[in-house]
Amino acid sequence: MLSSRARNLPAYLMAAVFLLVIVDSASAQSRVGIRGGISADPEQVYFGGHIDAAEIAKQFWFRPNAEIGFGDSRTVASFNAEFVYRPSTRKEWNPYFGGGPAVVIQTFRAGPGHDTDVGPGFNFVAGVEQRKGFLAEIKIGALDSPGFKLGIGWSWPR
Repeated sequence: MLSSRARNLPAYLMAAVFLLVIVDSASAQSRVGIRGGISADPEQVYFGGHIDAAEIAKQFWFRPNAEIGFGDSRTVASFNAEFVYRPSTRKEWNPYFGGGPAVVIQTFRAGPGHDTDVGPGFNFVAGVEQRKGFLAEIKIGALDSPGFKLGIGWSWPR
């Protein structure tokens, strides 16, 4: 019988590759950001980072992000491969919306030890971003992703 760590090895490797892609993209792309907020289901405080890795098509961006949440007797790390559409506007505040798949790693406190679960997730995201960099967003999660997130953040402009 495989140990919990051995069973979760493919997910850990996928998360590591995801982080390497973000770091590698950061060197080629100047728009990176930080984020934080609250979530429900589970009730947590979270923080993380994102990068506008590539413009797939006009106004359609690959925006991977990683977030870690604390509270509700667990730690939740999510690695999100989100795609966002940014309609063109000439205003100070610009909307965006989209979604994408996720890998969700949850560590639960179970008596004297911990139990780790790795599963799939999916997020739907909508937000507004100021030209100078401030952003506010809402995420609705499915599968193992947190059910609801309300966050703010900052993207350093190009």
